[in-house]
Parts: sequence; C-alpha cells; structure tokens
Amino acid sequence: MTERKPPGVSFESFVDKQIREAAERGEFRKLAGFGRPLEDDTAPYDELWWIKRKMHREGASVLPPALALRKEAEDARAAIDEAVSEAQVRRILGEINTKIAEAVRRPPAGPPLNLRPFDVEATVAEWRTSRPGQEGEHGTHG
Repeated sequence: MTERKPPGVSFESFVDKQIREAAERGEFRKLAGFGRPLEDDTAPYDELWWIKRKMHREGASVLPPALALRKEAEDARAAIDEAVSEAQVRRILGEINTKIAEAVRRPPAGPPLNLRPFDVEATVAEWRTSRPGQEGEHGTHG
C-alpha cells in the first residue's frame, strides 16, 4: 500500500518521489508492454477507448441485431466458398437459414433486415460448379 502524502509536501513532489522510488525498485518492469513502443497517439481522444479495446479483444459486436445478422450471412457466404464438402455447405446454410427465418418471423430492432433464407439447392449447385473436377461428387447430404 502506498503511503499517504505528508502534510506540508506538495502533491507533485510527493507523486514524483513515489514514481522515482517505484522505478528504482523495478516495479515498472513488471507491467505488460514494458519495453515496447507506445501506441499511436495522433487520433483524437476517445473517452471510451478502453471499452472499445476490450470489446475488440473479446470479439464483441455493437451492431444492431439486423446488421449483425446481415454480417453473419456475408460470413456464411464466405464460409461456403471455402467449404470442402457438400455436407459442410448444407450445414452452413442450415445454420444461417434458421437464424434468418427466426428474424423474418420476429423482426429484430433496428434497420430493416433485408434478408431472405438462402436457396439451399441453388447455392449447393453454385458451390459444385465452382469446384473444378468435382461435378460428379455430391458428398453427403447431412
């Protein structure tokens, strides 16, 4: 525990003394980021910087539910492009279509959803034709 500022000593000199003594004891070497350069400080000050950093680190989203679902639909489309089997494509489509169907039944707050469930058979057919040499391979339908 730090000691209290003695009466008659200016606050600034008391603080400077505490910092100097902590540096001499090596207390600052224990801090995360010690020895690394400071982040860019040219951006305007943001009171919520620490909240935003924590949310980014934890992967939290601040998008309204409708926009978050649109983003999830885009991510599903990208995942389909990277899928290695028809079964994987169908699983991705099933998951996102369930979420879209629920949002269509009970529209979330915020901007309009502007989404329809993916046409599974048409999307699977597109996926198949985008795979050279795999036209005859349909994989598992589960």
